[in-house]
Amino acid sequence: MKRFLTWWTEERRAYLLLVLPGVLVYWAVMAFPTVFSLGLSLTNYNGGVIFGNPNIQFVGLKHYLRMFEDRYFWISLKNNGLIMAISVFGQIPLGFLFAYVIHRKLIKFGDFFQTIIYLPCVISTIVVGRLWQSFFSPYGPFTKFMQRFQPGWENELAYDPQRAIIPVLFVILWMYTGTYMIIFLANLQKIDPSLIEAARIDGATEWQVLTKIILPALSGVIVTACILAISGSLKSFDLVYAMTGGNPARRTSVLALYMYDTAFRHSPNYPLANSISVFMVLVSFALIVLVRVTEARFGGREE
Repeated sequence: MKRFLTWWTEERRAYLLLVLPGVLVYWAVMAFPTVFSLGLSLTNYNGGVIFGNPNIQFVGLKHYLRMFEDRYFWISLKNNGLIMAISVFGQIPLGFLFAYVIHRKLIKFGDFFQTIIYLPCVISTIVVGRLWQSFFSPYGPFTKFMQRFQPGWENELAYDPQRAIIPVLFVILWMYTGTYMIIFLANLQKIDPSLIEAARIDGATEWQVLTKIILPALSGVIVTACILAISGSLKSFDLVYAMTGGNPARRTSVLALYMYDTAFRHSPNYPLANSISVFMVLVSFALIVLVRVTEARFGGREE
């Protein structure tokens, strides 16, 4: 018994020694700022004494109600929803399709196509945003091309709320599909080739191999990819900031950019900005839980 207690104590010390630094960093960088932001969102704090606001008072959900009344909040939320949709239902299926075609060697020069598809992921987001901003600008080549078929097209794209976000969605789809292709390609290589060969010998078609062997084996990876896509969609900032800055008339704004404008531009409103950030965290958690529940209910897990 004494030897067991000694072993248990030594094991606990080893775990604490390995885990404690990571836990402290997590709490300092992630958890504490989140809780602190929640607290500030419930007060009238707007910079403290330095900014002429020495008396901090509890105001409850005042800033959350103001946030829900702001039409720019709903525009930003809608754009985040569109980015999430293009990420989950665009990047992930395309990434899997490219990975499957390359892995199964259904085309020649697979290494070349793998490099070309993944290349946008290694380029600076700001560089990509500025390049595509020039391409889609009123004086860019894409606009000049479209004017040949539809004069005045650039005005419709700029001021139609249904069209202004389209170039951003296209660039997001183009830029990040390669990330999911690499994720799926790496996990496809873990599947035992003998299972696929045995199925082919037994007369299984390519579609049956895909639906009966490969997709069930990658269910856990698909869920992980969905979580990455959801969290990445809610954090969208740098690409949108570089391409449009939220313009024209904030029609391409997203929640992160809306929060940035609220906190640091014009008349800063820190409590409202903290309310936006807390809302983003809660939505992210809710969507991730929904993905987990859906996967547990309708899908299997990767072995």
